Amino acid sequence: MSKLQTLKSTLPVLDTRRVQTMQAGSWRTSDQTSSQRGYGYKWQKAREQFLREHPLCLMCQAQGRVEAATVVDHITPHRGDQSLFWRRSNWQPLCATHHSRDKQREEARRVL
Repeated sequence: MSKLQTLKSTLPVLDTRRVQTMQAGSWRTSDQTSSQRGYGYKWQKAREQFLREHPLCLMCQAQGRVEAATVVDHITPHRGDQSLFWRRSNWQPLCATHHSRDKQREEARRVL
């Protein structure tokens, strides 16, 4: 009895190279913890209070949808500026989807 032969694939080879997604100088390339970047206990309490006062995602509301906000976003990136970090007028309530997708795209366009 002879061996079964394996057929060669007709599928194209997948390019597995990745596009660079992290900007140089981004907090994502840093070894600092979230607490070291300013998001410690004081921030958690301020965030909690802000979300109680502003429970709905602003971007969802602009689209006529009602979605709970779970993220307090800095409208203008603070880049370590503590004055800007704590300025409540620079905060906006967003749902996780808008913060992770739309807001990040917007910031990436600003950098380029």
